[in-house]
Amino acid sequence: MSPDLQAYLGRIADALSPEGAIARAQPGYARRDGQSELALAVGQAIVERAALVAEAGTGTGKTFAYLVPALLSGGLVVISTGTRTLQDQLYRRDLPRVGEALRLNIRAAVLKGRSNYVCRYHLRRNLEEGRFDRREDITVLRRIDRFAAVSVSGDRSEAPGIAEDAPAWSKATSTRDNCLGQDCPDYRSCFVFQARQAAQSADVIVVNHHLFCADLALKDEGISDLLPTASAVIFDEAHQLPDIATQFFGSSVSSRQLIDIARDSLRVGLAEAADAADWIGLSHGLEQSVREWRLAAGNSGRQDRDRLRSDGGLRDALVGLREQIKALLEVSQAAAERGRELARLSGRLLELTLRLGAWHEAVYGPSAGASDLASNLGSPVAGGSWGDEPEAVAPAGQSMAPGTEAAVLWAEASQSGAVLHSTPLSLAATFRQHRDATPRAWVFVSATLAVAGDFRHFVEPMGLDDARCVTWESPFNYAANGLLYVPAQCGEPGASAFPDRMTEAIWPLIEANRGRAFVLCTSLRMVELLEARIADRIALSSRSIELLVQGRATRSALLERFRQAEAPVLIGSASFWEGVDVVGEQLSLVVIDKLPFAPPDDPVLKARSDLLRQGGGDPFGAIQLPAAAMALKQGAGRLIRSESDTGLLVICDERLVSKSYGRKLRASLPPMPLTRSADEALGWVCAQSARR
Repeated sequence: MSPDLQAYLGRIADALSPEGAIARAQPGYARRDGQSELALAVGQAIVERAALVAEAGTGTGKTFAYLVPALLSGGLVVISTGTRTLQDQLYRRDLPRVGEALRLNIRAAVLKGRSNYVCRYHLRRNLEEGRFDRREDITVLRRIDRFAAVSVSGDRSEAPGIAEDAPAWSKATSTRDNCLGQDCPDYRSCFVFQARQAAQSADVIVVNHHLFCADLALKDEGISDLLPTASAVIFDEAHQLPDIATQFFGSSVSSRQLIDIARDSLRVGLAEAADAADWIGLSHGLEQSVREWRLAAGNSGRQDRDRLRSDGGLRDALVGLREQIKALLEVSQAAAERGRELARLSGRLLELTLRLGAWHEAVYGPSAGASDLASNLGSPVAGGSWGDEPEAVAPAGQSMAPGTEAAVLWAEASQSGAVLHSTPLSLAATFRQHRDATPRAWVFVSATLAVAGDFRHFVEPMGLDDARCVTWESPFNYAANGLLYVPAQCGEPGASAFPDRMTEAIWPLIEANRGRAFVLCTSLRMVELLEARIADRIALSSRSIELLVQGRATRSALLERFRQAEAPVLIGSASFWEGVDVVGEQLSLVVIDKLPFAPPDDPVLKARSDLLRQGGGDPFGAIQLPAAAMALKQGAGRLIRSESDTGLLVICDERLVSKSYGRKLRASLPPMPLTRSADEALGWVCAQSARR
């Protein structure tokens, strides 16, 4: 070990020692061996510009464990988080605390996607035009305007009294598609531009996985410009990274995108070249084609290429859609020189035309009209054509270079819209390419990365075969403070009687615990079924239990109410399985309906499984089981959030104990004792409630 490395690691160890800088600045700080060891591993990875994959159980103190070596390193560090909420927490709370404790003058910056910042130009234009889908939007938009006039950051999360998911925000923000960039009259006072300028002179930049992956995939002006000078990239909540990266390194065309471009075409065409075309007719024609596509797609869920090819109605609807886009493209190209927004609109329409055309021809085969258009415009696909077999290809406008892995083509439709997807089957080559571009440390940290100590399901798809992989167990005493209960009476999760049996099993526990429970479901359908059954039980109960249900209010509002209510029960699906921190007795019962296996007909899972099977692999053991273990561990992790927390974890799926793979899933859960006895589980709840 070199003297410089030894000195650097010594400073890290000193900072986290019982008498160190962190302890002096944090009342009640207790040194944890896992935290110190993780911090030293991160520091070593930074110096050696190596890859580290670290699982740090709940309570390890992983945030300080990577912040201390990051700040002491003296180089530019990019920290990417799983959510914007954690991003704000890092930037506003944790970074200042650690910086002050270490007595370092750290320049920190936070970067988010464009949709998180007020766009002065689009806000002003929409206020002037006055066209709104909802009457209340104009009131909210005026409040956003007042916020923008006094805000330094323009960050929607800082707007007082305005919900972050308010529909009016779409009228006050920009997207990559409609941002005017340096052509914007408000460019110098642009909040996005100012945030990126601040990042250029920062020591630590806090981003989120969505922005990081989108920026790399699109080579936007942000992260990709900063990476060459960064000495380390640290991913917190790294277990989310593969799914997010898959989304952004693929490509999609959605009904929402098409409606937006139809309405932008109408607005821009009338403003800059009203005499050039029948903009009203063209815009309405595209919107009508989108509606016909949505009608043809119905609520068919996810469909792979084979199912799509057998759907003649959907194919015909997409042909009509392409013709409408082609008509808009031709008139916008002819008038592009008459205005800067028309020029950008023309480019957007061209990219959309090529992307949609490449997808359509790969699924259904070439059509004469589309081929003629493609030949007039140039090659429709960067890297090849999407033929019968998956190839390493990407639609125009993406940055997937030759040599990236195969892509699977599929579509999904639901009440909220329809989307056409091209999804890479692996990210290994793409991530290797970015890692090889400039040597730096790549650190991946999460409480859930390994399955029974095995990291292969994470490192292999991400091309991290050379990474050091280490686990630090949670310091919490799960054996004494928790109990795992698998009811014996729930039966097969797919049976029609399962919701009734599950309700019968969990209701006595909910009542004895006076609510204070999460009921985590693997589908929205199960949320609905359990809501009705638990509501009936509450109506007959002497307890004043309050039922909170996903979809009845925003996620943040439901969580806030859960923390305040005397006896709350929250029923939710995927968005409540992780990123939720309710400490103490207020959440002392967590119920999971069944093992969270992905649907076997999921097109991406099916394609990845087929590819693995062709090579002699085991898709269930290599893909499905690890993914279920990670999700199960996340859900279970909502229960015990501090050293003093106690709680009962109920998993109503017999397979956890009856199937051979159940042992592996249980090994990935916190080490709590297991019971099958309803009386023992109820007695445990009553005993814990009596102690509180």
